[in-house]
Amino acid sequence: MSLDVPALPDPASADALRSDLAEWTVDAVEAVVGERAARALGREQVLPARMAARASSTAQATLTRLFLLGDTVSTRDLDAALPATGADGGTRLGLVETSGGEVRARVDLRPYSAVDADGEARWWVASDQGEAVTGQRLRDDHVLGIGGASLTLAGMTMRAPVGRVLDLGTGCGIQALHASLHADSVVATDISRRALAYAAFNQALNAAAGWDLREGSMLEPVAGEEFDLVVSNPPFVITPPDAPSFEYRDGGQQGDGIVSSLVSSVGSVLAPGGVAQMLGNWEIHGDSWSEGLEAWLEASASAGRPLDAWVIERDELDAAEYAETWLRDAGVTPERGRAAFERAYAAYLADFDARGVRAVGFGMVLLRRPVSGTPMLRRLEQHEGALQEPFGGYLVSALAAHDRVSALSDEALLDTAWTAAPDVTRESYGPVLQADPQYILLRQGAGLGRSVSMDTALAGFVGACDGELTAGQIAHALAALLDVPAGTMLAGLVPAIRELAADGFLA
Repeated sequence: MSLDVPALPDPASADALRSDLAEWTVDAVEAVVGERAARALGREQVLPARMAARASSTAQATLTRLFLLGDTVSTRDLDAALPATGADGGTRLGLVETSGGEVRARVDLRPYSAVDADGEARWWVASDQGEAVTGQRLRDDHVLGIGGASLTLAGMTMRAPVGRVLDLGTGCGIQALHASLHADSVVATDISRRALAYAAFNQALNAAAGWDLREGSMLEPVAGEEFDLVVSNPPFVITPPDAPSFEYRDGGQQGDGIVSSLVSSVGSVLAPGGVAQMLGNWEIHGDSWSEGLEAWLEASASAGRPLDAWVIERDELDAAEYAETWLRDAGVTPERGRAAFERAYAAYLADFDARGVRAVGFGMVLLRRPVSGTPMLRRLEQHEGALQEPFGGYLVSALAAHDRVSALSDEALLDTAWTAAPDVTRESYGPVLQADPQYILLRQGAGLGRSVSMDTALAGFVGACDGELTAGQIAHALAALLDVPAGTMLAGLVPAIRELAADGFLA
């Protein structure tokens, strides 16, 4: 049975297509459509971009119209835009179909770029066409392309050089492309044969080496193996019976079972020091948003896999908001059929109410297998503000800072000369006529943009951290200045210094 996906190109065909696409970059697309249309595309409105692209006769405009915007182009124009491949070659590869001198795309194909320590990497990524282009409901085994979630995961992934990477639920292979820049080898798995076929096409097109594509569910294809990094955007969308279901977003388990299973079992494939990074959502049943996550982490520990954990909840939706979000994503709206919409909406509400789901949280999960000993990091926090991009670089620094501080005794901590990080600022608030500020805040410009409220002693300590004096020397000077016993000053400052250093306020 045909999977209705692009054919795997032989090396010569891949080289030819890659050569044809060389000038069709992210910047080239933006130049063709302009800023207004690019913003409209972000809202899934393609008409402004089609109008702009039709006004241009360049090869980049032809490719943009055909593959990004679902427009038809002439065979002659496509032959000119893809001189080495041509319309005939595109047809053989399953990228386009021709009729009466006109060509239309059978896939979404678009340029994509990423920047790492070695510079900019440019790729082209094929996937199924989206609803904004086709105007039709997505097929149940739809293969998603580059979306907001995949970009978020790519941005939060730590890019330190590693040996083996597992891309669990690879989809079209975008995370595997990123991993190929800093890993010796990449294993990419998916339960969907169509997704693996797209991933194989994208690997060949972009000449990405060292991939091992495997079919299977969750961790089954890699049981008994170990990885230095696991990345996953799992099919975590909670989908009750009688609601639209898609293979790329629904893992077939009740509630948040996919994320629960992954958090509690991923430690079995982590090498010592290995890290798992994933997106997910979790049901909130009581007052505590993190209660379920804590239980999953305890299940991992009970199975002999205790893990360091850092979870950041980025958003929280009640049952109705959650239902509306994912029904809209599926193209189920009142405008397209009120009866079908209300039936699916009611299914969501009934399912959540029956199981006592108060809300659903979304966020990022970072898990790490300790090299030795017991876990030292357990941080579950909520953050709705902007994140530093790429966030993965911050996570590398933050974990390193946490590990350094955790290894320091109180004596070593006080014997260290600390320096305030360059992105940190101090803010003071209070009545205009009041001599001393009522509030003193330390604010971080990078990472999570944390802010810390300080008293006079802590503000004085941070203000003196220029790398010249040790923490102990500053603490004793502050004790004398504020007429406070040295022991009291040290007892108050040591835990505060640990927290500030671990969070990156002090270096």
